[in-house]
Amino acid sequence: MAVPTLKRYVRPYDKAKENLLERARESRNPFEACEYEVVDATLDRLTTLDRETWAATWSAVARPYEERAREAEARGDTETAMRNFRLAYGYFRVGRYTTTNSPGKRDAYRRSSEMFLKWGAHLVPPVERVEIPFPARPGEGSTIPAYLRAPASPRPAPVLVQWGGIDGFKEDRRDDNVLEVGLASLSMDMPGVGDSPIRGSADAERLFSAVFDWIANRPELDGSRVAIWGRSTGGYWAAKVAHIFPDRIRGAVDHGGCTHFAFTPDWIERSQDGEYAFELAETLAYAFGMSTFEDWVENAPRFSLLRQDVLDRPCAPLLLINGIHDTIFPIQDMYLLLEHGAPKTARLYNTGHMGHTPRTDSDILDFVTRVLR
Repeated sequence: MAVPTLKRYVRPYDKAKENLLERARESRNPFEACEYEVVDATLDRLTTLDRETWAATWSAVARPYEERAREAEARGDTETAMRNFRLAYGYFRVGRYTTTNSPGKRDAYRRSSEMFLKWGAHLVPPVERVEIPFPARPGEGSTIPAYLRAPASPRPAPVLVQWGGIDGFKEDRRDDNVLEVGLASLSMDMPGVGDSPIRGSADAERLFSAVFDWIANRPELDGSRVAIWGRSTGGYWAAKVAHIFPDRIRGAVDHGGCTHFAFTPDWIERSQDGEYAFELAETLAYAFGMSTFEDWVENAPRFSLLRQDVLDRPCAPLLLINGIHDTIFPIQDMYLLLEHGAPKTARLYNTGHMGHTPRTDSDILDFVTRVLR
């Protein structure tokens, strides 16, 4: 089949800056751990989205916070250390945004992970970095790094396994609300991002099977009560896992994911100038083992869950969440899931990508706690 010739759109810096400032004002991805005034000043200094320049600029912003944190830690000032480690993590995180597709961004990600763990060590309960064994194929990594936080409990805790999308890594998951309802939180990276040992592929859901095996062998975790929550592109993997491994989980949340129409050439072209900040197609391509816009246009259709004959298989209880005005992934992908297979639960909000509202996360946790009873 001939590959469609589509126009690649490169967002001008000034337009990307407007998008990013709006995100920063609302403390949205990737700025949840940043201060608006610092973001505003840094974006004023920048004039380009060049990957190495971007990474170097934000890493330079992060370093003074790291220095203050280490000095505070050395003198026993835990409160100041935590505040500055979190800010350092936040700015290094922006430095690796949208993904680790350049040397500078990979280094910024490494530093953001270090700062996250320094901050997380002081949380109650603390963040525990775990290495989950993975039966690797040639060229793949042999472990799945993840972060575990489990509530103090005399009985094994039910588990919520959560991951983000193409630009939201395991360090960016927040789980205090998960712990508050008595669940353990296991945060990991979806295939193709962060520390994942594999790229996205037609059978990359095998990554999650290894995670379920590991949970079943942890005495503090209840392997019979596991739910999953995938955000944005991570929702694609949540929906797929719910259909491929329905007996291994109690329920799944597809929070703003893609299913079929998002992988079509027409949508790929249209979505480049939507609510995503910059380099949407290129960031998707990277997560699925490619590097260019042209690669993505040619290969994306094969990731359609409709084309893979997944949607009419048995399915674990599945909650679909998104905004009806999403310009990153078409809302038709949610409707398609509702039209196939077992009945599902859906909550669609009058917003954009991922249906962000003050009640969205609580609606999701209500579903999760219900299926884990």
